[in-house]
Amino acid sequence: MKSIQEMIKEKPLLGWVLFGVTVVVVFLLGLLASSIVERRNESFTLQQVKPIADWEPRNEVWGENYPREYESYMKMADTTFASKYAGSAKRDYLQDSPELVVMWAGYAFSKEYNAPRGHSYAVKDIRNILRTGGNKVSPQPATCWSCKSPDVPRMMEKMGVANFYKAKWKDLGQEIVNPIGCQDCHDPKTMDLRITRPALIEAMQRKGKDIKNFSHNEMRSLVCGQCHVEYYFKGEGKYLTFPWDKGFSVEKMEEYYDEANFKDWEHALSKAPMLKAQHPDYELFSMGVHADRGVSCADCHMPYKTEGGVKFTDHHIQSPLNNIENSCQVCHREKAEKLIQNVNDRQDKVKELLKLAEKALAAAHLEAKIAWDNKATQEEMAIVLKLLRQSQWRWDWVAASNGVGFHAPVEALRVLGTAVQKAEEARKEVALVLVRHGVKYPVALPDYSTKEKAQKVIGLNMQELRADKADFLKTTVIEWDKQAKERQGTLQKY
Repeated sequence: MKSIQEMIKEKPLLGWVLFGVTVVVVFLLGLLASSIVERRNESFTLQQVKPIADWEPRNEVWGENYPREYESYMKMADTTFASKYAGSAKRDYLQDSPELVVMWAGYAFSKEYNAPRGHSYAVKDIRNILRTGGNKVSPQPATCWSCKSPDVPRMMEKMGVANFYKAKWKDLGQEIVNPIGCQDCHDPKTMDLRITRPALIEAMQRKGKDIKNFSHNEMRSLVCGQCHVEYYFKGEGKYLTFPWDKGFSVEKMEEYYDEANFKDWEHALSKAPMLKAQHPDYELFSMGVHADRGVSCADCHMPYKTEGGVKFTDHHIQSPLNNIENSCQVCHREKAEKLIQNVNDRQDKVKELLKLAEKALAAAHLEAKIAWDNKATQEEMAIVLKLLRQSQWRWDWVAASNGVGFHAPVEALRVLGTAVQKAEEARKEVALVLVRHGVKYPVALPDYSTKEKAQKVIGLNMQELRADKADFLKTTVIEWDKQAKERQGTLQKY
């Protein structure tokens, strides 16, 4: 066999070809090495350009130092995505389920209740919603601002936590202007995750736990658990408190509330002492398989991204169904269509039981009203009121959680099963009361088949409420924005 040198002597052109190929390969390897070094250096580059104040609430200021995170955060302004039951698109829950109006008679949620559009709209939506009232009636305490803005920790630092809670919601509107963002979860000096809402720290302390001892992965859920939890306003000072002392389950929280003799409101029709669940996402999630496997909230709702050799967390906080490849498919190898179907199948079953509970509860409240109108006694109605409280609390514990039960579908279905059972027991007991008072059962119920009809049934004057709210937005809110702009020079764009 001829050697390469002999082949080159016989065919000089071959030598030049080999030389050219060698030059190209060396050049390409040089480019690759240069790119690797450049990207590696970029990944180690210190991002912080200028110091950020301890309680800086403006997200755009943080964005100057962390442009990738800020750019992804700004994508939450997009509200076009809608999955089968959730997403960021606006949904009118009262329009979808008029039974809710009856179930919340006497409580602000009967006026308006929409699906959350995302963190970018936290301040705007709480200002606009009818639940917070207008110029004539606005009874909410400042505690209602607690989870809506990075301005809240700033004001707690300035006023003191207890004094912040004691204030009126309406009195702090000119201060609470920036929507949920960077400072809510991060230390500005180190960018470490931190807890800025004292209620979570206090709840953990009562359970004998110190926030400082939690791992980074646990913090990737706990920062969400500052707000995505069940809570109530304790005492005259409306002190924000998590009812976790006895445990996370729906029964343990109910036991806590019963011992405290607490109620959110008395139902306007049935007179039952009611509980209103907020959004116990962290509690329900903790009972699901993902939490059991060590998955954090951020793993699914804020997955990692890589850009220019830099790995960072995607701050476009959204439904994982709108980002299957970076969330679900990191662990699950099925096709996107299959994974979406898996989610829908579980949510369909949860939704079915939610609807059964809603129909039974709305009817039970109306039937209880008829019993009272026919001279039923407190003693006769005691068991009915207890069952209504227990049933609606269980329904709401699942309904108020984001994800339509997906965070822990087995637990959600268990809880809803008991909600339906107790609602039907309440209807049976009120039927016995009605019969004892000479009322033929079943009784005729008013038509509450639409949101508008249901609001009329419970006595709401929606025209007056909307007019008052419109006046509030044209006067008070405009004045809030004027004062805020004068104070800090700029407002976060919604």
